[in-house]
This record gives sequence, C-alpha cells and structure tokens, in this order.
Amino acid sequence: MRKPSIAAAALLACGLSVASQGFTAWQASAADYPVLRGSQIEDTPQPPSDYFSERFSWTGFYVGGFAAQSQTRFETDKGVDELVREAYRGTTIAPQFNPADLIASQPRRDSGTSFGVYTGYNFAFGDAVLGLEGDYSRVGQSTTASTFQARRIGNEFISIASRQDAKLNDMLSFRARFGYAFGKIMPYFSIGAAVGRFDTNVSVTADWGPTDTAGVRLGSYVGFPRVFGGPKKDVWGYGGVVGGGVEAALADNIILRAEYLYTRFNDVEGITVGVNTARVGAALKF
Repeated sequence: MRKPSIAAAALLACGLSVASQGFTAWQASAADYPVLRGSQIEDTPQPPSDYFSERFSWTGFYVGGFAAQSQTRFETDKGVDELVREAYRGTTIAPQFNPADLIASQPRRDSGTSFGVYTGYNFAFGDAVLGLEGDYSRVGQSTTASTFQARRIGNEFISIASRQDAKLNDMLSFRARFGYAFGKIMPYFSIGAAVGRFDTNVSVTADWGPTDTAGVRLGSYVGFPRVFGGPKKDVWGYGGVVGGGVEAALADNIILRAEYLYTRFNDVEGITVGVNTARVGAALKF
C-alpha cells in the first residue's frame, strides 16, 4: 500500500484549519443573540394595582359644586297656636278651647331639583379623616295651606281662619365630617347646623261674639275680629342637619361624592320645615 503523498497531507491540514476558523466565527456570532432561559425572567411584571389600597392624601382644601333632588315637608308648628292664644289673650273664652284643634292642617310637601356649591378642609390622621365643610343650596320649594273653624261655646261663638304659606328660597349648612379612608374611597358621616331663608304668610283671623238661644250670631265683641301675623320676606330659620355619604378620588385633585342629608328648621313663623336631600357632586382638591 502506498503512503499518503505530501500534497494530500497538506490539503487535509488546510481543510482542518478552515473548519476550525468557521466554528470559531459561529461561536462569536451566536454570542450576539440573547439566550432563551425558559421561565427564568429577569424583569418580573408588577401586579395590577388595587384601587382600595392605593395611597391618597385626603388632607387639604377643596371646593366643588353639586346637583340634588330634594323633598321639603311643611307642617304646622306651635307658633301658629301662639298666634291664636295671643288673639284671645285676656278673654273669658280662652280657657274653654284648645287652639291647636282649630288651626291644625295636614303636612304638605314639595319636591324638585336643587343645586349649590360647597367648600371645606380635611385633616387626615392615618386612615381616619376629620373635615369641616360649608355649603350653599338653592332650593325654591313652597307650600300653601288655609283653615277655617267655628265653634259655639254656651251662648258665644268663636271662629278662626288661618293661612300657613311658606317658601324655602335657599339655605346654608356648616358641618363636621368624620370619615375613614380605604385608599381612594372614603365613606363619611356628617352633622352640623343649618340656616334657611324663607318667605312666609302665616296669619290668624280670630272672631268672638254672642249668639241667641238658637245659636245665631248677634255680632262681634269690641276689638274683634282680630288679625295677627301676615306676609313676611327673608325670614331666617335655624336648625340642624345630619347625613352621610361616600367620596372617591378620581385623580390627585378631583374628588367625586354622593350623599344624603336631612335638614330640619323649627318654628319658621309657626311652621316646621324638614328637607330630605340626595345629591351628587364633584370637587377640586388643592
């Protein structure tokens, strides 16, 4: 058998050298590409945020506006009784009847939309929130009522006619708020004082005189009939307000709310007024 020639040996060596260089170049090229490592992910994605656990600073000043649906209830107050007692004060007939029996009327209601503005400041103590707030509401709800009663007592008669009209024009309230924050959600309770501006026409016309044996009126005593009260504008009524609601921070400086308030005014020229209000609002926080 012949031995390999020198030329063949040289050719084989050259081929091995080229193959070696090609493998080295492939290694260098492969190093430029990322290595897939299965489930080993270096950048772990962040979990989705929880709206109720996101931190939000409730401390600060805010101002906003609201729209509401209100129902106002008007009812006879003891103040109308006082007008009747005043009309018959010092007479012999006064101890013989109860004025409330003669001028009582059924409660009346009016309802509709209202609107207004509010402003306040919150102090946050951890998740507990204490706030002070004032608001103005334009209401414009009214009622009318009238009564007439006559009664014979012995050989005398009395007759009493009354008007009990009132209109709630607008009102102010000043409230303390107590809330607890769950991230960007805060339910709260509020309580405070209220002032209302009314137009009223509350009056009593009282008559008293003798009758004959058949009960026929013979006229009025001197000084009768008497009229007490009458129309008044811009009468101020004072009372209290209580309620609650929930606020939600839509952004760092926008806060939405929904709330219910009950406001009560006592003895507005002889009429008690209660206002139920459900309202929604939006405020800018500074």
